[in-house]
Amino acid sequence: MFTPIPTRIVGPIKIKAEDFSTEINVPLATFETPLWPSVDRGARVSRLTDGIQVTLLSDCMTRSILCETKNAASAAKILHELVGRKVELENIAAQSSAFAKLQDWRGEVVGNLLYLRFAFTTGDASGHNMTTKAAESLLNWLLQQYPGLQYVSLSGNYCTDKKVSAVNGILGRGKSVVAEIVIAKEICWRQLHVTADAVVALNVKKNLIGSILAGSIRSANAHFANMLLAFYLATGQDAANIVEGSQGIVYAENRNGDLYFSVNLPNIIVGTIGSGKDLPFVRENLALLGCTEELAPSKNAQRLALIAAATVLCGELSLLAALANRGELMRGHLALERK
Repeated sequence: MFTPIPTRIVGPIKIKAEDFSTEINVPLATFETPLWPSVDRGARVSRLTDGIQVTLLSDCMTRSILCETKNAASAAKILHELVGRKVELENIAAQSSAFAKLQDWRGEVVGNLLYLRFAFTTGDASGHNMTTKAAESLLNWLLQQYPGLQYVSLSGNYCTDKKVSAVNGILGRGKSVVAEIVIAKEICWRQLHVTADAVVALNVKKNLIGSILAGSIRSANAHFANMLLAFYLATGQDAANIVEGSQGIVYAENRNGDLYFSVNLPNIIVGTIGSGKDLPFVRENLALLGCTEELAPSKNAQRLALIAAATVLCGELSLLAALANRGELMRGHLALERK
């Protein structure tokens, strides 16, 4: 059984990255029909500039395990000893998968509880199952090495999987990406009907201060989740990952009348192989995005994350411009959705 979701192609979006520069059409699957023309407006703006610069800051998938000992001193001792056993930990993780590579780990001691948050690279897979398998191998090894250690859970919620958390915002989970663009003041006014000052002021008052009042966790954006969900559904991703994926910050500046606009997304969780990626429509959409090539391991998934970030920027820019113009947002929704 399949649930059909309306899908349209927007763009092309002009993107510049370290490994590629392109103008690319992007599939978005959504029931919110105004999203397509909104992202398309941002894409049009990108083509009138030098493009959207996308930068990959980090790439990892995480899984935390939870054990307990007789007291905090025992837990702290194990945590300190593991620093000198990095090679052993790396070898155990590598034996669990041809692609899982242990990057790093962080530990927390709460009473007699020991939490370990492992970060892995996972090639072109998003890595949920791969990291869980690697974490289980590490857990079993730890229980053998330290007889005083006892099993509590394969997941200790310190990962953090599909939940908003400070730790993911700080350390990242998935691909951490920044997308940025500089828009000449003439283009801002002609295409978006706003000045740089108007966008900067609205970002501060709505995204930053409004989010603080709401108690948001390391988030200051208008609607990252809209673009991410549509992108995830069109490319066969685990849609629940928009929970942490929607974390992120918009930053904007007035540069002598021109608008500098950026989106920072620390938790883009995408893959080009694995569960769901063999469906015909997914393969077609991944091919459209140039993410089915025979590239070095992880490069297809990283390219996909960079394109996702550029797409988010297009939609975020367009919405803020609409909100800066009184009445524009509602007029657009009524025109596109009212039957």
